[in-house]
Order: sequence, then C-alpha cells, then structure tokens
Amino acid sequence: MTRARTYWHLAGLGAKPSRYEVATSRLSYHPTRGFEVNAPVTAWFARHGADVRLHVDDWESFRDPRETTYERYCEIQHASETLVDGLFRSIEDPSTTISPHWEATLAAIVPTLRFPVHALQMGAAYLGQLAPASRIVIACAFQAGDEVRRVQRLAYRTALLEARAPGTAERSRSAWVNDAPWQPLRVLLERLLVTYDWGEAFVALNLCLKPAFDDLFVGELARRAAAAGDGAFAEVLRALHEDCRWHREWSLALIRTVIDADPANADVVRAWREEWDQRVGPALATCETLYRVTGNMEASTPTAG
Repeated sequence: MTRARTYWHLAGLGAKPSRYEVATSRLSYHPTRGFEVNAPVTAWFARHGADVRLHVDDWESFRDPRETTYERYCEIQHASETLVDGLFRSIEDPSTTISPHWEATLAAIVPTLRFPVHALQMGAAYLGQLAPASRIVIACAFQAGDEVRRVQRLAYRTALLEARAPGTAERSRSAWVNDAPWQPLRVLLERLLVTYDWGEAFVALNLCLKPAFDDLFVGELARRAAAAGDGAFAEVLRALHEDCRWHREWSLALIRTVIDADPANADVVRAWREEWDQRVGPALATCETLYRVTGNMEASTPTAG
C-alpha cells in the first residue's frame, strides 16, 4: 500500500506543483470540514458566506494571475518601497518646489484620503475573513496590506504638508465628516462596511467602488501631480497604482472562475454590479469637485515641497 505523500491534494496535476500551488492550495480548514467548535461565527459564515448566493463547486480552481505567494509579495513590495523611499527623500529636499496652488490642492485631498482608504482596507480584510478558499484569503490579505501601505504613504505626505501648514492633518478629519464633497463617498463606504453577504461585498468593493476610486484618487491625482511639476509625488502614486492594478486583475480572474463554474452566477453578479455602480458614480462625481476647490487660485511663485 502506497502511503499518501505531502501535498497529496496536488497529485492530480500530473506534474510537479509550482511554488504557488504548494504555498496557496487548500490551506483553509472550514470550507470542506466545517468548524470544529460551534460558535457565533459558524452561523455568520452560514448566513453570509460565499456560497449563499454564488454556486461554485470548487473555489480552489481560482488562480491569482500574478501567482502571489508571501515570498513573491515581499520581493515586489521591497523593490517598490525602495523606490518610494527615494522619491520621498526627493520631496523632502528643500530645493524641491511646488506652486502654492498645487500645495493647496494636495492639502484639500491627500490628508482626507487616509479615511476612505482605511475603509477600503477594512473591506478587503472582511472579504479575506469569509473567503471560501485559501488562495482568495491570500489575495485579500495582500490587498489589505497594500491599503495599509497606501494609508502610510498618504500619512507621510500629510506630515510634510503639516510641517508647512500646521493644522492640515487635524482639519482633514473634520473634512471627512462634514465637507460636502466627501459625504456621498463616506455614506457609500459606511454602507459597504455593513454589506455582509460575501459575494455582494466582493462585487461592491473590488468590481465597482475600488477601480473607480483608484482611477480618481491615484491615477488622476498622479496625472495632475505630473502636470503641476510635482514629478516625485506623481511617481509615488504610480507605484501605488501598480498595487491597484493587481487588485483589479485578480478580482476579474475570480469573477471569471465564478461564472465559468455556473453561468447562472453571471446574472447574480450583474445585478449586484448594476446596483452598486448606480451608487458609486454619483458618490465619486461629487469627489471630482475637490480638484476644483482651489481652481480659482492663481499659481504663483513655487514654494518648497
């Protein structure tokens, strides 16, 4: 009798498993065996888990197109963080200058962005908590880590703005809670954070809100920074946008897995997308006005960055 070898669940591949397959396959216990202890979380998974509205026989068939393992994630982010650290040293250089107009634009947007990005991190963490397969758990965990990284870099830029204009950081909290341009987005994020159905929460966050948010507050902000002569911060944002691009890629790969598993899932996903797209569009449309908050200011002599 031949004894089962380690990674027996990969024996059907017909080839030597890759590092990605070994490091990410079938690490979650509960999807196939349930919970060993009957606790409140058991009922929560039964009520809101991925299989409530979506029908997928084998969630393990999902593959992250980047094949991200912990090792690979560290390699990618080490290189990116080294680049971003150098860019911030350039921004801190006293000889680096930006216009008062652009500095005011940054002060109106960047400090407050810490709050919605933190909400995006919380959403990704929730998806990882309820994810039906370990590869999805891993992708969500790294996405949540990327959002923490984004908050940290926004906080770093906020500290530099605060050094030039004390009170900038503190005013951002009031702006998030009270200023009109931010309120539709704040309400939308609060609604997202109490959307407990896993499938709907995934579609709402990763297919509807995040791609549009990232385009507006990373891609567009980078373009405007470059146009304003703030090339170093534009490159910081472009580095962060690489994270966002991967979030979009793995999310689309997961949805393809879901629809391939059962074409009827496409109707469920489509209904969620239509509902949330109707909310996301107006919420971000008001945020676009933030780029015009300082639009009537005339650019004058550049100041230290």
